[in-house]
Amino acid sequence: MTDFSADKAVWASRVRDAYGAIVELQDEQGKGSYYTVENEFDVAGASYAALRPERGSSEDEPELFRIIQADDGSLELVTIEDDEEWENVSELYGELTFPE
Repeated sequence: MTDFSADKAVWASRVRDAYGAIVELQDEQGKGSYYTVENEFDVAGASYAALRPERGSSEDEPELFRIIQADDGSLELVTIEDDEEWENVSELYGELTFPE
């Protein structure tokens, strides 16, 4: 089982360092939307980013993405498809941003 505990997580800034604090993501139809990079962290050998839609409410939950390195060395943000991984990452993000 993968260890998604807060004490194993490390804050990171790969996306922000590569692209800045605001990134544009395109949906399946090629429509672009802008997101603010809220936080990034590494855990269990994987990297994740929490992004908030630029036009969204500050009360909305950030969207979580997995960060992968493409063959050309660039970074890609991909949707977390696995339900268990998404639950673990979401819970961990809550622990990291709102510690008890």
